[in-house]
Amino acid sequence: MTRATKTYVSETVSRLQPSGIRRFFDLAASMEGVISLGVGEPDFVTSWSVREACILSLEQGYTSYTANAGLLELRQEIAAYLSRKFGLEYRPESELLVTVGASQALDLALRAIVNPGDEVIVVEPSFVSYGPLVTLAGGVPVSVRTNGADQFKLRPQQIEEVISPRTKALILCSPNNPTGTVLNREDLAAVARIVEKHDLLVISDEIYAELTYDDPYTSFPAIEGMRERTILVSGFSKGFAMTGWRLGFVAAPEALLQAMLKIHQYAMMCAPTMAQYGAIEALKNGEHDVDEMRKSYRRRRNYFVQSLNDIGLCCHLPGGAFYAFPSIAVTGMTSEQFAERLLIEEKVAVVPGSVFGKSGEGYVRCSYASSLEQLQEAIKRMKRFLSRLQ
Repeated sequence: MTRATKTYVSETVSRLQPSGIRRFFDLAASMEGVISLGVGEPDFVTSWSVREACILSLEQGYTSYTANAGLLELRQEIAAYLSRKFGLEYRPESELLVTVGASQALDLALRAIVNPGDEVIVVEPSFVSYGPLVTLAGGVPVSVRTNGADQFKLRPQQIEEVISPRTKALILCSPNNPTGTVLNREDLAAVARIVEKHDLLVISDEIYAELTYDDPYTSFPAIEGMRERTILVSGFSKGFAMTGWRLGFVAAPEALLQAMLKIHQYAMMCAPTMAQYGAIEALKNGEHDVDEMRKSYRRRRNYFVQSLNDIGLCCHLPGGAFYAFPSIAVTGMTSEQFAERLLIEEKVAVVPGSVFGKSGEGYVRCSYASSLEQLQEAIKRMKRFLSRLQ
């Protein structure tokens, strides 16, 4: 075989589809005057005290590697945070790992537990990386489709229907990206009974845990019997407005955590040192700023979701995160057609629901992590767009 015809890219990677979100971001970036409701990150700047702590660490010359698992002081602060906020107890020395964002934590969790051919249940609509990360770990993603008529709540029987002898784990995300749906304690307890019955592991993505608006948040490992079955993934990107810092963490029973650490040692070494010093400050003194951001998101949520319903796009009130997920069924278009035409004709960028799985078709994801003025203008443009379709 000649060099010209030989294929060097792995078959697994070749079969992966690029992120469906990215195409719309790239298109929006090439246009003037676009209001973007597509970006899944806070519109707040990281708190000054956190930035200052990072700057100070640089000035003091803290620029070398940390321990593979992260600074012990940071792990101690994470342990204290999980205890006071969610009633969880983890040992900083052996049950916590600092990662390069929650995305790396998800990757590590899957690679640590999946054997070739193992099935991992993914609850749809879901964050775009879950399925591909399962595939890259050698597993098989199996979808559970929730529906808008039930406000995208996960029901236990839906899990039962897809369990097979190869099922290894379930990925949960509450609050959910893209729907904003939050599973309460009763919901989680029902899921826990299925998990225990079938001897499953759970990867619980709780990156939006700080951004819930109506009811107290329940962390999945806080459900009776679930701590030893759960890999808790979280981080600083969303609640603490630290997306570019790329800092996450994992909390898990020691055997699972140490397996993840083994991979982390070879693949990443450690998370950025300066970011870790910033995170220490965020956990020690940043809760007031988080509270203020949460209040602002809640006000925007209430305005934006009501406005969507007023212009004819039916939307449930999300309990968390900063996404609205309205139905576009009244338009008769696919979610991709709707998103593309809205962008081209009115310069409002939203994300087609179909990129989050088949159960997302017929919906679009709109981030309300934008100023109220931008949200008001976006609603005006969307209303004008809908009026032309009648």
